Amino acid sequence: MNKLILNTGVQHFIKNNWNTDIVSVLFKKPHFEGISQKELSEQLEAKKKCKDKLPTWFHTEEIYYPNKLNIEQTSSEQTAAYKSKIVSGKLLLDATGGLGVDTFYFSKKMDQVSHCEIDSKLSHIAQHNFEVLGQNNIVCIDTDGIETLKASRQKYDWVYIDPSRRSNVKGKVFLFKDCIPNLPEHLPAIFEKSSNILVKTSPLLDISQGLKELDFVKEIHVVAINNDVKELLFVLEHGFDDDVKIKTINLVQNREDVFNFQLKSEQRSFPTFGEPEKYLYEPNSAILKSGGFKSVANAFGLKKLHQHSHLYTSTNLIEFPGRRFEISQILPYSKKALKDLSVNKANITTRNFPISVAELRKKHKIKDGGGIYLFFTTDLNDKLLVLICKKV
Repeated sequence: MNKLILNTGVQHFIKNNWNTDIVSVLFKKPHFEGISQKELSEQLEAKKKCKDKLPTWFHTEEIYYPNKLNIEQTSSEQTAAYKSKIVSGKLLLDATGGLGVDTFYFSKKMDQVSHCEIDSKLSHIAQHNFEVLGQNNIVCIDTDGIETLKASRQKYDWVYIDPSRRSNVKGKVFLFKDCIPNLPEHLPAIFEKSSNILVKTSPLLDISQGLKELDFVKEIHVVAINNDVKELLFVLEHGFDDDVKIKTINLVQNREDVFNFQLKSEQRSFPTFGEPEKYLYEPNSAILKSGGFKSVANAFGLKKLHQHSHLYTSTNLIEFPGRRFEISQILPYSKKALKDLSVNKANITTRNFPISVAELRKKHKIKDGGGIYLFFTTDLNDKLLVLICKKV
């Protein structure tokens, strides 16, 4: 951490040039004594990445920015604020502190938060920024969080962990045991110091696999921003032995679209299937990731088009956590039907359909955009359909 970067003249330069071309800065002669152009460029680049993701950091003076990778890997302020609603009590330990965005928001709910970060430089950066942000109930510890927890005599109301995937693990399968720290291995030791654990993971993780690896899962939160799933959160409570609650949240502008269901209820449910009616519904990405396909149909009194299509229909328009469309035409899928339709520009979605969107566009010469929405799907009789819709 080069403290010369905090000098007034340097801070003024960063504030006024964060959106400049980084390459042009990188290859110029040094602007400031004791600060390399590489260091200056890193500050500019990292600040730019904070503009939408971390607006509090972006708009606060004298923030020291880590490299851009740390910004990319950290939670957004939106998701951090959501996580802070889950915890309560006096003491929380963040075992994988990083830049400290989650820590910062936890500290608004807890009396004291311990921020553990094994990277000493990043730990000092986080500590400086907490002081600048005026959050004085955070203790920064530049050691391994799990080892700190094991060695501590303190009991915590909550332990928060954001495991990182090992870089040498390849393939699409994402397992907790392939992460640092290896959470399944350390769970017994963590539960000795806290009855409540909050685990953040990537949306790449398969929920059913996560349930197999972790003990005492009480809740799973699927968090999306503007219909893009950002995080999965596992809430563990020591000794919990009941049905897991799944909470889906889509953060859109100034509202939260929330849909909750019980895991066993989903597994035991039987939705009603039917032919497309007047309106079509597509659940938001958080619901689709959660697997609550039957629960959402039953909760809103909708008919499902097919077991694997995950599209829903009704005669009357209802409020729904996802996109809503009015169906203007229903066609059996064929090249002739698409040709007769004479649509050369449309928004295309496929659900349980054997041809990809790219292939459909190429095959039928349909450009992207416009006010027409085409859903290529399969009905309850396994017939391929095209639903021509307009957005409600």
